[in-house]
Amino acid sequence: MASARSTQTTLAFAAVTTLFFAWGFITSLVDPLVAAVKGVFTLTNLQAQASAFAFFFAYFVVSFPAAALVARLKAVPSILVALCTMIAGCLLMLLAANSANYWFVLLGLFVMASGITILQVAANPLAAALGDPRYSHLRLTLSQTFNSVGTFLGPLLGAHLFLKGVEVKQGMVVTEAVRAEALAGIDSAYFWLCGLIAALALFFWVSRRVVTDAAPPPASTAGLFSAFSSKWALLGGLAIFLYVGAEVSIGTQMALFLNDNSVWGHSDAAFNVPLLGYLMGSDGIPGVSLQEAGKAVAFYWGGAMVGRAVGSVLLARFPAPALLALFTAIAAAMCLYVFAVGGVSAGFVALAIGLFNSIMFPVIFTLTLERSTASQESTSGLLCTAIVGGAVLPLAVGKVADLHGYAFALIVPALCYAVLCGFAIAAGKARVVRAEGDLASIH
Repeated sequence: MASARSTQTTLAFAAVTTLFFAWGFITSLVDPLVAAVKGVFTLTNLQAQASAFAFFFAYFVVSFPAAALVARLKAVPSILVALCTMIAGCLLMLLAANSANYWFVLLGLFVMASGITILQVAANPLAAALGDPRYSHLRLTLSQTFNSVGTFLGPLLGAHLFLKGVEVKQGMVVTEAVRAEALAGIDSAYFWLCGLIAALALFFWVSRRVVTDAAPPPASTAGLFSAFSSKWALLGGLAIFLYVGAEVSIGTQMALFLNDNSVWGHSDAAFNVPLLGYLMGSDGIPGVSLQEAGKAVAFYWGGAMVGRAVGSVLLARFPAPALLALFTAIAAAMCLYVFAVGGVSAGFVALAIGLFNSIMFPVIFTLTLERSTASQESTSGLLCTAIVGGAVLPLAVGKVADLHGYAFALIVPALCYAVLCGFAIAAGKARVVRAEGDLASIH
């Protein structure tokens, strides 16, 4: 009986992990999309970052309603609602591409992210709870590793479809033919994505009994806003705000940063790195084009993928707060290097920041759940609301980039990582309210 239960729980965890892959892929498509709309619609960096704002602002609007939804319903109905919402967002993106309307792009991204928000609220605690309770940090980090596989593939596909021939440097003009091809690429990407999400919804419907039977009973909706009275829930919310803001700011600016003449715009150094050069696919013209730079962004997210795989092992051996403090300190130092030194080497350093972003979200999430005096559904709702940092901070970074350049703008995420290092140190000294093994799921 115990063996059958263990197998069922493992299958349920595998089904939930497919969701992490899906939303990672969709989220990372925003990076090449920001670069594409900047050229296609002739926008400033600040205006182009409105795409990231629209996507991540959904977390602020939808997180607490999503927490109420997943607290009232079982796992499968909530997740199916989320996937259907994401399909609606894809359809709006098709409308945006075919009407060449930037406002529809923003609306489509908001609706799609609303569905992803419901998935985040439901799936993060669920992944932490499905299995041996002693390893919730490890399990959530493992799920986030599959999320990173999606974020690695997203920029490669997005750059291939969205950025062919698109240039945004001063004095460059995007022709109507290039503009039409970029819009057709956006249309194609979200058409197939719509079909894939529908297939995922069908898969989850088929897997509904496995997940429902393996998960704990639905949480109560009582105390949904209790997180606002918990110091550690609020600190965790600030940490998620800063982490997501820093990660998204770097990712959405990365292609534009690498394409800049002061970094790789006039250099072929990246093509001499075997795997990187192969995936970027040189067009034979000296320097790195925007499309080639967009493909290189995959390595920023690929670093997170590798880091989470390694982090899953490290978290089983070392204290989570200590690892978080180390990773945030290194990330801050790397941002400062890009800010202070710049040049070709700064491009490689910036890409490598993803390696140290790797464990931040799952560790911040579980450290906060352990120390929060509020209910887990309320704490989870607040943490997912705080993902709005991915909407706010990219606007600030975009404005700084407009004023002082892309390298200078990395001072903003550097400050974010410095504060996160302080959070990690404080978490290591704080009282644990509920042990790692006591974490329960929300579904």
